[in-house]
Amino acid sequence: MHSTSRPGPPAARAGAPAPAERRPRPVTDATALHTLDKAAHENFPVAPFFLPRAWRTDLMALYGYARLVDDIGDGDLAPGGADARHLGLAPADAADRLVFLDAFEDDLRRVFAPASDGPRHPLLQRLVPTVRRHRLDPEPFRGLIAANRQDQLVSRYATHDDLLAYCELSANPVGRLVLAVTGTSTPERVRRSDAVCTGLQIVEHLQDVAEDLARDRIYLPAEDLARFHVREDDLAARSAGASVRALVAYEAERAHSLLAEGTALVGSVRGRLRLLLAGFVGGGRAAVRALKDASYDVLPGPPKPTKVQLLREVGVTLRGEG
Repeated sequence: MHSTSRPGPPAARAGAPAPAERRPRPVTDATALHTLDKAAHENFPVAPFFLPRAWRTDLMALYGYARLVDDIGDGDLAPGGADARHLGLAPADAADRLVFLDAFEDDLRRVFAPASDGPRHPLLQRLVPTVRRHRLDPEPFRGLIAANRQDQLVSRYATHDDLLAYCELSANPVGRLVLAVTGTSTPERVRRSDAVCTGLQIVEHLQDVAEDLARDRIYLPAEDLARFHVREDDLAARSAGASVRALVAYEAERAHSLLAEGTALVGSVRGRLRLLLAGFVGGGRAAVRALKDASYDVLPGPPKPTKVQLLREVGVTLRGEG
């Protein structure tokens, strides 16, 4: 979890309430609640019950931000819906994702501007106390917006290095922010967290090959497509042929190697944070196992791990096994 954010002070004492003026406003907006509810469907636990309440609050604030910006970039929000109205966008303007992202970034600036009246969107309002409590830098938040802008302009990646550069924007900021809000950011943890977050992003891309293709996006590097003699048309089939399966297996092994670097990250912390990080790494490893169990045929739909597989991989991670 490499952090472009400045390390904040030690995390709040377990269960200690935030000062009254910094408590997050309760989210009552239906669309904002719907965004937060998506946390239950992620590959890894976002803010599990065993964490201190203050941590859960901060992590859900970060998740709400990251999920919303992804939903804007993916076009999953109604142009005339409440999210657009909160940002002051007319339906015609909100239909343009780049305009929507610009409006969202304008509202993000209000989070970091003490003299402003504060952001308009409920999920950004919820983010304010987290940002102030941990003195978070805006750069990781801007990185996630930049990644979604890139999604509107770039639909293919020539090399693996190009894809890693995209993951630097789309995935790594999340891990850096987790370290920042838990007060555990160090250069070594940041380096290993980047590897974990990139690995998780690559696994998600592999799960979603068919869905991404429907959006005219391919996150499999062109150099690898050529290496395995896979054409773009092959990714549109109902079931993957041998070449596609070999390609997915190759990329899955790359992701597994990145996740393996997270074992030392997990071992470098103690207590409930160790369980949380093991959940991230174990969730990614379980997703890789699900790909293998599906014989790397990702085209009918995303292979998902079972709860048993997830628990098994979390246990392996906690024991420090590769």
